[in-house]
Amino acid sequence: MNDPTMFVGVDLGGTHLRAAVVDMVSGEVLHQIQVDTLSREGHEAVISRMAQLIDKVILTSGTPKAEVGGVGIGVPGKLDRERGMVLFLPNLPGNWLDVPLQEQIEKQVGLPAHLLNDARAMTFGEWKYGAGRGVNTVACFTLGTGVGGGLVVNGKLHLELGGTAGELGHQVIDVDGPKCGCGSRGCLETYASGPAIAAAGIKAVVQGLTTRIGEMVDYDLNRITPQVVYQAALSGDTIAQEIYQRVGHYLGIAIANVIVSIGPRKVVIGGGVSQAGELLFEPIRRTIRESVFITATEHIEIVPAQLGINAGIIGAAAWACDVETDQHR
Repeated sequence: MNDPTMFVGVDLGGTHLRAAVVDMVSGEVLHQIQVDTLSREGHEAVISRMAQLIDKVILTSGTPKAEVGGVGIGVPGKLDRERGMVLFLPNLPGNWLDVPLQEQIEKQVGLPAHLLNDARAMTFGEWKYGAGRGVNTVACFTLGTGVGGGLVVNGKLHLELGGTAGELGHQVIDVDGPKCGCGSRGCLETYASGPAIAAAGIKAVVQGLTTRIGEMVDYDLNRITPQVVYQAALSGDTIAQEIYQRVGHYLGIAIANVIVSIGPRKVVIGGGVSQAGELLFEPIRRTIRESVFITATEHIEIVPAQLGINAGIIGAAAWACDVETDQHR
């Protein structure tokens, strides 16, 4: 019997649960369904909803369940992958401490399941089917509410130290910097996340600097988002442009650290904040040129992610496929 080529990828988010049937030959999402996570109902209710969603997406895709090889689940938190346990989820209500998610899904769905941190799932998806294709060593940064990351080194997803390796958003950029949610100070996340950009925009308005940011939201500070700062920058607003220049500079420092450490052939940047495009990529490239001398940076590509919001789902499905394939060799 041929190895199955259809796997289900799941994205466990604080607001939404998404599941998709993914073709492992092409990386194409064949069918996808999204429902509300309703995490306030507790982890058991969320797991039950996830199992129902997996069954539904398989059924409505028209793929016989017997032809689905397994389920990969991208989880936004700390995992014990060997035991299939969620150890801690920082941004979901409920008691997500030492939750046997893998076992519960396998029991309720009847398919093998495998867990992966959501940022590592995005990394794996982009490497196999997206912007990271064609090279053996890749670093990925995903810029959103936080800054996630992941590494593929010599053709293998880097999951040392219990899968915590590759937390690129928590490298320290400034030892005297602001306190980070992880407990450290001056992490990249405190400078390059969506909330950090919004906070910089709010600060500029409160300080009375000459900027259109406040005017664009009728001076309602609660409405200042990274997108508002981005639009202001596009319109030629100098203060907004300086905010993105600083964010790009800090990202450039972080990427320079990764370049001299592991020498990736490609650095892939995704997530909502990355939609700023060259406003970010130009200062990133400039900072790398000014910071890295021991490595030939002209051989390293800094590229935007290609798979969009589906990167994590595709990567989770691909991870389940790889694990299942390895186990049956």
